[in-house]
Formats: sequence, C-alpha cells, structure tokens
Amino acid sequence: MASTPVTLCFLLRDAGSRTEVLLGLKRTGFGTGKIVGIGGHVEAGESDAEAVVREVWEEAGVVVRQEDLADAGAVEFLFPTRPEWNMYCRLFTTRHWEGEPAERPEITPEWFDTGALPLHLMWQDAEHWLPAALAGEVHNVVVVLNEDNETVASVEKLTGEM
Repeated sequence: MASTPVTLCFLLRDAGSRTEVLLGLKRTGFGTGKIVGIGGHVEAGESDAEAVVREVWEEAGVVVRQEDLADAGAVEFLFPTRPEWNMYCRLFTTRHWEGEPAERPEITPEWFDTGALPLHLMWQDAEHWLPAALAGEVHNVVVVLNEDNETVASVEKLTGEM
C-alpha cells in the first residue's frame, strides 16, 4: 500500500539565547491530544511546498512563502498493522512568516524551547528525528511502528533521497 503524502513545517524563532519552535496541540483527527508539528496532507496537484504553505495557514493562521522554506528531510511512517495509516512526510523549517500564530479548530499552537521539546507529549517517533531536523540537519528516516501503532519498532536513517 502506498504511503499518503503529508508535510510538516517547523517555524523557528530566536528567544534570547534560545531557539523556539512552533508546535501545536492536536484538537481533532489523527493524533488528537498529542503535541504535533504544523502540517498535513498534500492535496492532488499540490507540491509538498504548496501543501505546507496552505497547511500552516489553515492550522496556525500565519503566512509562509515557499521561497522561505528550508528542506529538513523526510520521514516515512510505516504502520504494519494499519497500512492505510502509512505516511511519507516531507519536513520543512522556516524563520520567516507573516502574522502571529493563533488557535484554529484543529490545532492550538504553542512555542517550545528546542532544547526542551515536549517529547513525552508527542508521537514516540519524534525523538528519533525532530531534534536533528530543528538543528538544520537533513535526514531521511523510515520509522516502523509496533502493533500498538504508538511505540517505535525500528528507525532506519537512509542516505540520499527517499
């Protein structure tokens, strides 16, 4: 079964000597109750960059331009017991946007220190790739979930494009 194409964009800002990232509390749909990145499904005919620009607007109410996106790699999520949940996720970061993040029906956005991410409130796989992505490292990773569809069975870092 093919993986569903999705995107995530991590807005980064300086806060004194620290860097903060915009994440959000998922209020509806897949992952409800977890802290997640801002993003979502790629619609038919959209590029990954077009999709993430649209999703950031829909979920956080801020405008990101494609030319301000930095590639942060990709993560393929494989759910062996629920293959319909498989996702191929392009990751982006940006330090440029217009507007202030605001709560939307799907997401309550919140700034977090990149050195103290709320990993205990996120999908378990985030600890394997999110800190590197926020640090500017570009990784391509395959995450296989266990039968519980929550915990990580394996993580494989790939070289080159996925």
